[in-house]
Amino acid sequence: MAPSRWRILEGKVAAITGGTTGIGRAIALEYLRQGCNVAINHLGLPKDEVHKLSLLEEAAALKAEKVEGETKSKAGELLEVAGDVSKSDTGTILVEKAVEKWGKLDVFVANAGVFEPAEFLSLDHDLFDRTLRINVNGAFYCCQAAARQMVKQGHGGSIIAISSISALQGGGLQVHYTPTKAAVLSMIQSMAISMGPHNIRCNAILPGTIKTQLSEEEIKNDVTRTKLEQKIPMGRAGDPSDIAGPALFLASEELSPYCNGTQLLSDGGMFVHLQ
Repeated sequence: MAPSRWRILEGKVAAITGGTTGIGRAIALEYLRQGCNVAINHLGLPKDEVHKLSLLEEAAALKAEKVEGETKSKAGELLEVAGDVSKSDTGTILVEKAVEKWGKLDVFVANAGVFEPAEFLSLDHDLFDRTLRINVNGAFYCCQAAARQMVKQGHGGSIIAISSISALQGGGLQVHYTPTKAAVLSMIQSMAISMGPHNIRCNAILPGTIKTQLSEEEIKNDVTRTKLEQKIPMGRAGDPSDIAGPALFLASEELSPYCNGTQLLSDGGMFVHLQ
């Protein structure tokens, strides 16, 4: 994507969980491009080091870019913080690090999540519990930490949770997963009521099938991919960058000042395609 002459989030500070790959990474890069300083959370696993390093390189390249009329780049800075969102202090540490470096928090994106397809009758209880801890507990802990900071600051903010089309539809191999995404959506709706008086807007994005590590097994199989694409009126699975725009929209108080408790589907028309 070419550098934008618009800096919609210039001077803002955001924190994003699960920010080195997939949707979280795409959102982080778009926020940086739009002038926002961004703190990302990641697990810090050795196998994921390559993703972290390549993200840092991309962020540095954005920082080196200038658009016409600029004497220096206005792209934001990137901070990376390791931690497991299923632990209650990880969100607090991420928020604290962002505030320590940049003095405030304006936007928070609860993106971190896991999905491993499994047959219901043989679904391992540990997999069910792990999916719940990361997708639901992790979102709660992190959103609560962000909300506390925003209330303390007293000038509002935006909290965005990445739910899923799976919050609205069932899936044969998703009996352990769909309830977690429905819980995230429900959580955001209640947060919108609770945080509205503080001018903290709480909204959810519901992606359809997006080409990320979570869906790579489904998409790389030609037969499965063809069946999937037939369900999507736009004829393709989404790219992570397809979710960055909605996340930018909901982050901006200029673009979405009255959006609170919104569920924004970004699925190529998959949900409305009955047959």
